[in-house]
Amino acid sequence: MTVTLPQDYRPSEDEPFMNENMKEYFRQKLLSWRSELLRESDETLAHLQEGGLQEPDIADRASAETDRALELRTRDRERKLIAKIDAALERLLDGSYGYCEETGEPITIRRLEARAIATLSIEAQERHERMERTHRED
Repeated sequence: MTVTLPQDYRPSEDEPFMNENMKEYFRQKLLSWRSELLRESDETLAHLQEGGLQEPDIADRASAETDRALELRTRDRERKLIAKIDAALERLLDGSYGYCEETGEPITIRRLEARAIATLSIEAQERHERMERTHRED
């Protein structure tokens, strides 16, 4: 079954949670985000293949090398983000998307809008972060 969203559709708290329109909205949002990350990754790859570090000045060469390292580190983070997007798309398929992994309660629309790959409600995320801080300080 294919759902066609109205052009100006935005999920709201007034409609049934994770109805077909809402699922399609977040599916499109996740796919668009994934596509953008892959495009940026392709651009980075092309940029890195353009040529080696041919800078004659050692300071320029060091600066270029630092830029490349930063770009590669950013792409590595984005690679991990793509895996999280893929996991969110899987959750959309199995019906668990939008529900907190810890409590099973719905994650708010505002949180999903801000972080479409969220797996925890704000409350559960805050508890998780508090636990991390307490254990890190030990």
